[in-house]
Amino acid sequence: MDISTSGSEVKITGNIKSVSDFQTIKSTLDSVVVNNSSINLIIEDSISITSSVIGYLNKLILKDGIKLTMSVGNDDLISLLNDLNLSSVFNVRKK
Repeated sequence: MDISTSGSEVKITGNIKSVSDFQTIKSTLDSVVVNNSSINLIIEDSISITSSVIGYLNKLILKDGIKLTMSVGNDDLISLLNDLNLSSVFNVRKK
């Protein structure tokens, strides 16, 4: 997994699957929310997302008041987020 940022945009390429992936995502998002109240999270091609990332994104939205928009490139991940009823919470859009 690779991650890059530009302003309030965070782009993730590759599969999100390990604890170290979560730690990288968390530390990156932590640094982005210092100066931004909204985040555009682009998940290019991951087929899944870990529960720890889901929990952290929920915390950012519900506790910290961050506005999240998620652009997803993989149809299977979109289906997963729909099945978990997270599409509206994460403002999921097809990339």
